[in-house]
Amino acid sequence: MEELQEVNSLLQKPRKATTQPGEDTLNGHLPPGWQSYMSPQGRRYYVNTFTNETTWERPSSVPGTPKSPVTQKSPAVNGYHISGTPVHQLDSGHTSLRKASGDPQTPGSPAAPRRQSKESSLTINCVTFPHPDVMPEQQLLKPSEWSYCDYFWADKKDSQGNNTVSGFEILLQKQLKGKQTQKEMAEFVRERIKIEEEYAKNLSKLSQNSLAAQEEGTLGEAWAQLKKSLADEAEVHLKFSSKLQSEVEKPLLNFRENFKKDMKKCDHHIADLRKQLASRYAAVEKARKALTERQKDLEAKTQQLEVKLSNKTEEEIKKARRKSTQAGDDLMRCVDLYNQAQSKWFEEMVTTTLELERLEVERVEMIRQHLCQYTQLRHETDMFNQSTVELVDQLLRKVDPAKDRELWVKEHKTGDIRPVDMEI
Repeated sequence: MEELQEVNSLLQKPRKATTQPGEDTLNGHLPPGWQSYMSPQGRRYYVNTFTNETTWERPSSVPGTPKSPVTQKSPAVNGYHISGTPVHQLDSGHTSLRKASGDPQTPGSPAAPRRQSKESSLTINCVTFPHPDVMPEQQLLKPSEWSYCDYFWADKKDSQGNNTVSGFEILLQKQLKGKQTQKEMAEFVRERIKIEEEYAKNLSKLSQNSLAAQEEGTLGEAWAQLKKSLADEAEVHLKFSSKLQSEVEKPLLNFRENFKKDMKKCDHHIADLRKQLASRYAAVEKARKALTERQKDLEAKTQQLEVKLSNKTEEEIKKARRKSTQAGDDLMRCVDLYNQAQSKWFEEMVTTTLELERLEVERVEMIRQHLCQYTQLRHETDMFNQSTVELVDQLLRKVDPAKDRELWVKEHKTGDIRPVDMEI
């Protein structure tokens, strides 16, 4: 759990990229209220300090809001700002995600990806990733391990190639498959128990067979002991089957009894966060479209002012500028809400996948221990079975035909005086 807290603390720390004011030396001075800045990628953009409008294009002295607004910087998500500014360094001992070497971070999906920013990011299935062509290397959250939390961010096509399956869903399928195989292992042990019980029953029945019961002497003792050893061996196998049931089968069946129910809760939780992310992304697209329309309207009214087509043009320009500014504010608000939703999904993905990883390690280790218990019980069964025939071996080594003859004669003799010839 300390590891989970450590990762969570990493994710929740605010990260900011700073920009420094720069002097614009192209075509003289800027219009009143405008200032020039340099982005971390080295690209110049412009900010109107009166209206908070931003643009990549150098503003002219003509009234109106320039095109191509720049979205304000928002809190970093997954180590990246929405503008694509990478967060290279965090606190000591913590690193942000990076694309695994040789393993694309953004595999294809049915929907064609829309580039979020030419410089740094693209969006696939409503999730924003750094663009692979220009992104710096990202460090894995757990670089020393092949951890679930580093390799299941992108969606994947299903086996039919028609729909996509989220990386988290693939992890859940593995967990449910593991639970099913564990159940099948328990059923396998149950069949082994049945075989042992049936074998013990047959051994016990055979030990009571009366065949060759008339054998006498030392050989008769060895034969009687051999039949008794079958009864002893039957008892050994009954104990073995009983221990298999209590120490192997039942633990395999009882382990994580409510696992499937818990997995459904996790699935619904993460799926809901993805739905919220999709909704927020749709809102961003809607706001982006609205801003574009407002800018076009403002540009058209600005052109009307230049040719003086209407006396009301200046008032209309002010109104259009206000609407354009409002649309820009709405877009920034939608982007901020989207980033918050993606950040929440990101944090829950890391926390939950690490928990799934822990459960999988626990499951595998638990099965290993109980299979080791199976082999140990089997060794003990062999040892006890060996002890049941040791006495038989001892008696067989003592079998002596001469001794048997002596014993039999002593028990059955009728007299030791021999007959002689009759005399006349």
